[in-house]
Amino acid sequence: MSAIHQEIVFQAAPQRVYDLLTSSKLFTEVSGAPADIGTEAGAAFTVFGGMITGRQIEVVPGRSLVQAWRAGNWPPGLYSVARFELAADGATTRLTFDHTGFPPEAKEHLETGWQKMYWDKLGTYLAV
Repeated sequence: MSAIHQEIVFQAAPQRVYDLLTSSKLFTEVSGAPADIGTEAGAAFTVFGGMITGRQIEVVPGRSLVQAWRAGNWPPGLYSVARFELAADGATTRLTFDHTGFPPEAKEHLETGWQKMYWDKLGTYLAV
């Protein structure tokens, strides 16, 4: 099975990073693209103007988020699982990210995309 594992450190508290990932308004500011993010388990989300859609599977504010996640160009009904774990590390947050269940041919694009479209943008936003 294809999998991506990434660990990123952000200069912010876990709740702040969590809020940036789950607030429609803040994610839109971070990404520069429209986002509509439901925050309860079972709620739908759409980010990057509909390029990415899914549902919240598990929501633990300030600690973790698990999503059924899909790219708009995937076959209908195909969802992967994106897991975000947040842990305080002094004045920073260590985000441990795991993404599984995506088409194997999408791995390289997804690895690059998570870095460029999520982690780099979050880091830049938090540095302001």
